[in-house]
Amino acid sequence: MTELADRAADPAIDPTTNPTTNANPAARSVASSSDATDAGAPAVDVAALGELLLGKWAATRRVARALAGRPELHKTEGLSHTDHRQRVFGQLKILVENGAVHRAFPASVGGADEHGGNVAGFQELVIADPSLQIKAGVQWGLFGSAVNHLGTEEHHRTWLPGIMNLDIPGCFAMTETGHGSDVASIATTATYDPATEEFVVHTPFRAAWKDYIGNAAVDGLAAVVFAQLVTRGVSHGVHAFYMELRDPGTKDFLPGIGGEDDGVKGGLNGIDNGRLHFTNVRIPRTNLLNRYGGVDADGSYTSSIASPGRRFFTMLGTLVQGRVSLDGAAVTASKLALKTAIQYATERRQFNASSQTDEEVLLDYQRHQRRLFTRLATTYAAGFASEQLLQKFDDVFSGRNDTDADRQDLETLAAALKPLSTWHALDTLQECREACGGAGFLIENRFASLRADLDVYATFEGDNTVLLQLVAKRLLADYAKEFRTVNFGVLARYVVGQAAGAAIHRTGLRGVAQFVADSGSVQKAAIAIKDEASQRTLLTDRVQTMVAEVGSALKGANKLPQAQGAALFNKHQNELIEAAQAHAELLQWEAFTEALGKVADPGTKVVLTWLRDLFGLSLIEKNLSWYLMNGRLSMQRGRTVGDYINRLLVKIRPHALDLVDAFGFGPEHLRAEIATGAEKVRQDEAREYFRGQRASGQAPVDEKILIARAAKTAPRR
Repeated sequence: MTELADRAADPAIDPTTNPTTNANPAARSVASSSDATDAGAPAVDVAALGELLLGKWAATRRVARALAGRPELHKTEGLSHTDHRQRVFGQLKILVENGAVHRAFPASVGGADEHGGNVAGFQELVIADPSLQIKAGVQWGLFGSAVNHLGTEEHHRTWLPGIMNLDIPGCFAMTETGHGSDVASIATTATYDPATEEFVVHTPFRAAWKDYIGNAAVDGLAAVVFAQLVTRGVSHGVHAFYMELRDPGTKDFLPGIGGEDDGVKGGLNGIDNGRLHFTNVRIPRTNLLNRYGGVDADGSYTSSIASPGRRFFTMLGTLVQGRVSLDGAAVTASKLALKTAIQYATERRQFNASSQTDEEVLLDYQRHQRRLFTRLATTYAAGFASEQLLQKFDDVFSGRNDTDADRQDLETLAAALKPLSTWHALDTLQECREACGGAGFLIENRFASLRADLDVYATFEGDNTVLLQLVAKRLLADYAKEFRTVNFGVLARYVVGQAAGAAIHRTGLRGVAQFVADSGSVQKAAIAIKDEASQRTLLTDRVQTMVAEVGSALKGANKLPQAQGAALFNKHQNELIEAAQAHAELLQWEAFTEALGKVADPGTKVVLTWLRDLFGLSLIEKNLSWYLMNGRLSMQRGRTVGDYINRLLVKIRPHALDLVDAFGFGPEHLRAEIATGAEKVRQDEAREYFRGQRASGQAPVDEKILIARAAKTAPRR
């Protein structure tokens, strides 16, 4: 079993392969190369890089990370889901006691109106226990945030103090069994009765039950319920209503309210997810959270936003912080996994391919570097993009930049980045688990536990695929605006924007002016694909081309009968989502590139540029077939992509530990046995044992050596 587990550490490792030459200065094993041994080789300023990674809200992140490092907030593995739920609810009280949940709420009720810092701190809670992070997110990021952003000052005074201090544990009751991401089609109704000045909330059938609702099974005393508002026989679309669920003393459901426990899940079992249903439950008219739409006593409906569609998206847009939070939390989880896996890979030894006596360090194998360094590069890119998203979020919610266009940009940016970062976290956790062999499968090293808990991140706060479709529609809308009067022959040249210089930055379709306008060929621009400008050319051109092709195919779809238009859109849905993903990857690459401009230390900048290039070239390699089929790269040029990547791996290898040390995690954050240095102690003990045997002459002779000697001395015929 042990041998099989060890070999599973890297299926590409074979005793006959030639790993990177190994050198072992001090406690770190690094690959020897001209880059590592030259006197003028670059070095990483770990402290300065750590500051850059912490971003604008560094102080808040430090406080939150210190709190997340406290044992009383850590996940205890092996608990029953009932005990785990109780532990996490108790941990929420610790967050309240430490003022960790009040930042985003209004100063009028004891908050700080600090939106970006609030999310930055929240993202760090994944270090302690993802269940704690999401339970806190339900209470304050969804339930409390809905009251805050959709309600009025009267609602704030009435309910926010109790929500903030946990006197009112609550639910965010939006999702229904029959409708997940399609919020506009939920079936729960809130029908106004002018005779009593009440709304009657009702779930007309089983599929309309609110489902997967955090806090619904046990702890929730109240909920913000999303329902179709009906008054005077007219449905005004989805609105939010505050509703009491349980008697605070007995915890029994109030009359007309029922529910079920969702039970044990694939992860996040510290959260009591459940189902809720309502049978003609009456609530006061004033329980409508009416910031964007209200009902007068006589039943007349009024709203400051005339368009029902725009009103709906405005209301949902105020709740975008869930996606922003998950994006950053997923990046943090990826960092945890990579720090553990890379630390272990610098200590664990396997196979003596280049030496008769010493086994090789795992991280000196090229394939192992491919597995971990490419994901490390993506994690850096995702982290820098996440910081930009968080700053955009703070700009909007602080009111500094809060136009309709800003909110649409924020919505699009969150919908683009959250899918990539959450998918990447799951992929990284799995790859790091496998790269650590059997040790990676032990719960004590956290990979399996974190992956189970983060699995649902890909489908809540918006299913990832659905979110990318939202991004694709925005790209098409921007495309239509830019090229409403331009024929496809012109579009084929991809002259997007005419500003001389670099990219036009926006969260819709990015225009890059100079690529093809002069040369008429992207291939000519890609003389050296490792060059920054060439990477930008190739990555941007792919997005533009894909959007232009789908836009051309869908031209006139809005004039077709509904069924035909839907069929045409569905025919190109896959291409649309691929274009959106390519766009999101471009956003990450651009964020990484912009971050390089903030690096003052020359050595750090060199190493980070290699890492950025690794990210860009990995994207090009992943989509190499597209570049070849569309004539963007020649076959000869395409063959060089892998070679460039392999050269970068050798350059990055000596700096791998510095790059993960810059994440700033201590043992109390990692909590992984294989990241404690214990493996190095074991390996050093083993090497010393065999060294002593050889020195004393007591080492047994390998049978293969005797056979070789016999073959040499045997008489020739």
